[in-house]
Amino acid sequence: MNPFLGLLISYLAGSIPFAFLAGKAKGVDLRKHGSGNLGATNAIRVLGPRMGAFVYLGDMLKGMLPPLLLGPRVNSPHPELWAIAFGCAAIIGHVRPIFLMGRGGGKGVATAGGVFFGLAPIPALIALAGFVITVAATRFASLGSLVAAILLPMMIFFFHGGVTPLFVISCAIGLFVIWMHRSNISRLRKGTEPKLGAMKSEGSST
Repeated sequence: MNPFLGLLISYLAGSIPFAFLAGKAKGVDLRKHGSGNLGATNAIRVLGPRMGAFVYLGDMLKGMLPPLLLGPRVNSPHPELWAIAFGCAAIIGHVRPIFLMGRGGGKGVATAGGVFFGLAPIPALIALAGFVITVAATRFASLGSLVAAILLPMMIFFFHGGVTPLFVISCAIGLFVIWMHRSNISRLRKGTEPKLGAMKSEGSST
């Protein structure tokens, strides 16, 4: 398979707006409710945990499947590097979905998690555990996302033998996730960040 075709397919897969579709199924435009973000946390807050779980699973799978399915089929001497690139394309699609005219995507946490579950399952599982423990202890989904974004590169460094292309990309994506949560960080510092389950017009989302 041509690697650039793989990039296009990965971007299109990442652009599938599961949160938007779940909201529409309930007669709700999530861009106008809760935090206004098309992520799993806002879906949980507005639509409830069952629909939120559907959104999370969909967002994770669209990050996981392109590297797993397309990476081994790419016509290149370095398919593992293209698999990473396919994962990045899926994340870009989630954040800037073409099906929504490049606007109104999520913050990329679940999709990035899916990418690394496909490429580095043990580090990703540990990062997910950090997310779950943090959210369970604080009920701040944004804080859990930040913990996972920091923990993942550390675990990839430990389990994958130091500074590898996967480690470098995990650092870049971790910084990107932190940057996407800059408003959440500000609210956490001010003590105004809503906890998971709170209905507010503005809040944390992934």
